[in-house]
Amino acid sequence: MLSFIQENTDLLEEVVSEEKTLSIYNLIMDGGVGGQIIIAILFVLLAVGLYIYFERFFAIKAAANIDINFMNQIKDFVSNGKLESADALCKSKNTPTARLIGKGISRIGKPLDDINTAIETAGKLEVYQLEKNVSVLATIAGAAPMIGFLGTVIGMIVAIHEIANAGGQIDIKMLSDGLYTAMTTTVAGLIVGIIAYITYNHLVVRTDKVVYQMEAKSVEFLDLLNEPV
Repeated sequence: MLSFIQENTDLLEEVVSEEKTLSIYNLIMDGGVGGQIIIAILFVLLAVGLYIYFERFFAIKAAANIDINFMNQIKDFVSNGKLESADALCKSKNTPTARLIGKGISRIGKPLDDINTAIETAGKLEVYQLEKNVSVLATIAGAAPMIGFLGTVIGMIVAIHEIANAGGQIDIKMLSDGLYTAMTTTVAGLIVGIIAYITYNHLVVRTDKVVYQMEAKSVEFLDLLNEPV
């Protein structure tokens, strides 16, 4: 009796030990080749998504930095006819807003509609530059969960294949590879998708703020040109 209890105790300790040593690495490695390929693809997507996010984040942050006295200086230069000084000031500020105002200054002397059209065209190009590669994040946000679900389907196929070959004697260990693949790829796909979705929306919000800033400064500049001399 004592030996039986001791054997069960040893078995329980082994099970607990195995549970404690179970790690993310073990989950990935036990998921089979199919699961490892899916995880590798998701890891690449995560790396690409994070690179795009941080690259765009700092670019948009730099674009939003406008000197609070910028428009006042532009107004003084334009009012005093110092267009070259105003143009030089715009060129010294490496921001979308400064480039739009510089485009408008270069068109002073032409009809107001032409100046407005030039600013709008330049604005579209600036918005395109701000949104560069951001759509990739949206694609990753949608594709990552689907890739994870693909791994789930592959894992279930493996599990069903093992059941079919078991000859009526189903052993849970035989199903472990398929189940690991099904679960780990789903979780990984959702994690990558959630991260990409959050970072995409954050960049969209920050880009919209810069666009509104550009529009406001452009309207302020056009109003300046409409002021009576």
